[in-house]
Amino acid sequence: MAQLRGQGSYGIGAPAPFGGDIDRRVEQSPLDAIRQQTSKIEDLLDTLSEPIKPFLPAIGRFLIVVTFIEDALRIITQWSDQLLYLHDYRHIPSGLTHLFLIANVVVMATCSTFVIIRRHSEYAVCGLMGVVVTQAIGYGLIFDLNFFLRNLSVMGGLLMVLSDSWVRKTKAFAGLPQLEEKDRKMYFQLAGRVLLIFLFIGFVFSGEWSVLRIIVSLLGLAACVMVVVGFKAKFSATLLVVILSVFNVIVNNFWTLHEHHPHKDFAKYDFFQILSIVGGLLLLVNSGPGQFSIDEKKKVY
Repeated sequence: MAQLRGQGSYGIGAPAPFGGDIDRRVEQSPLDAIRQQTSKIEDLLDTLSEPIKPFLPAIGRFLIVVTFIEDALRIITQWSDQLLYLHDYRHIPSGLTHLFLIANVVVMATCSTFVIIRRHSEYAVCGLMGVVVTQAIGYGLIFDLNFFLRNLSVMGGLLMVLSDSWVRKTKAFAGLPQLEEKDRKMYFQLAGRVLLIFLFIGFVFSGEWSVLRIIVSLLGLAACVMVVVGFKAKFSATLLVVILSVFNVIVNNFWTLHEHHPHKDFAKYDFFQILSIVGGLLLLVNSGPGQFSIDEKKKVY
């Protein structure tokens, strides 16, 4: 009995019953190893981005709507060409073509301004999504897969705008009504994350293949999966921002093309659309993936 008391009533401190010491070291899983390395990179990125961090939401929101601003300016500067295309090729009556273009310009300019100044975000986002849908129908692009994937990503960025505005409201006000808004924010953050990656999927399956393209595609697809499941989402979103920005400058360099080059307008359109998706990813970097993510679940457990 004295011996048992000296070792503790539950045998704590006693030698292992089958001889040898018990190895209490737990082997590190591959997921934990990745998490450890990416955490170091995230800490470094946080340090480097500290000067621009307060401006990151404003930059993200501006980039998200820049494609709509460019589109509104394009309609104004190419008014006669737009009318001709809608009337002659889409067979829309003349009066309706004018109303269609005027409505698009007004909605895009007004809603983009509201997004930038953080006012009436819900109405602004709904208006811009309505523009995406009506333009797809009006210009006959609804069955164009590339257009469809790109605009899904643009909508993902707009959903990130909504979740960002709800975060700010929750900080500004307190009380039980915020619980419902907080729940909505979680779902919209998840939907925004999922939709943002569709542009990259379109990039992977279009164009000619090369060794560099395969490497970039594999890295990008891995980052897309991490964004969707919310595993090291800030790091993976930053990686996608870098990949898309480099790709955008190299491939969609419309400023190097002659004014009457047949691909100039397409390159410009693609350039500003990718900027919009980069803006959505920047909002993700700033606000994080939300509660429906591996990162948040890891904090809980």
